[in-house]
Amino acid sequence: MHQYLFFIGDFPIRAYGTMLALAIICGASVAYVLLKKDGRGWHEHIIDFSITVAVAGLIGARLWDVFFFDWDYYGNHLLEIPFVWQGGMAIQGGVVLGTIAGYWYLRKNKTPSNFSPFTPIFADLFAPALILAQSVGRMANLLNGDAFGHPTGGNYGIIYPESTLAYRTYGNQPLWPAEVWEGQIDILIFVALLLFGSFKHAKGQVFVLYAILYSTARFFLEFLRGDYVNVTLGLKSAQMTSLIAIIVGICVFIYLGYLEKKNQKVLVDIESTVKTKKRK
Repeated sequence: MHQYLFFIGDFPIRAYGTMLALAIICGASVAYVLLKKDGRGWHEHIIDFSITVAVAGLIGARLWDVFFFDWDYYGNHLLEIPFVWQGGMAIQGGVVLGTIAGYWYLRKNKTPSNFSPFTPIFADLFAPALILAQSVGRMANLLNGDAFGHPTGGNYGIIYPESTLAYRTYGNQPLWPAEVWEGQIDILIFVALLLFGSFKHAKGQVFVLYAILYSTARFFLEFLRGDYVNVTLGLKSAQMTSLIAIIVGICVFIYLGYLEKKNQKVLVDIESTVKTKKRK
């Protein structure tokens, strides 16, 4: 576990930033393959799209953490808000602002194949790439010593180096590997999304399923997290947002399925009417 990979003079090359960059590259690469395979020409936009979403996602993740999880500290240390290497990135905020930025990009950059009306299809294809990027991003958390768990209470767990936030919080107590397990679960979600997407489904359901599965995993993993203790109604802030995302996601997932069946029925009726007229 190394926070610094090497130095160029006095300038540190941090493992955190390197792994975040690798997460973006991995996500963009998978998205490129899936979009190119789809055949609509969307892969030609993936570099600009990924940069747009990544920058918005990083800003959203940081601001979400600052204002919802750590405002008691950053309210008195405003100049430290940009210091992301200290730890403190909330993926919920990254997904929210990243999704908004992605939708804006698709609306702004229409292609000859009429990009924007197919935004739900694009989101479905991009969802597996997004969760894979999150998995690699958790490697950054591990190397940086943040997004850590609380003490296991035994002689098992991760003991972080003295230079990390985890050590400054709990000392040399063994901690639950919360960020490691989340990264592993993200891989399982990645496979689940690819598998679900290979079967017939309503437009937008893959992306919504991503939100449901990740939020469910995050809800339960929060019981092991020890990097913040904000509690509302007996639940941490991330659990409250995850619970809302799960409930809304399930409702939207069902509604999208209903719309798909309704539209299919309309198409069948239209085709039946056309065939009847031709016979006459």
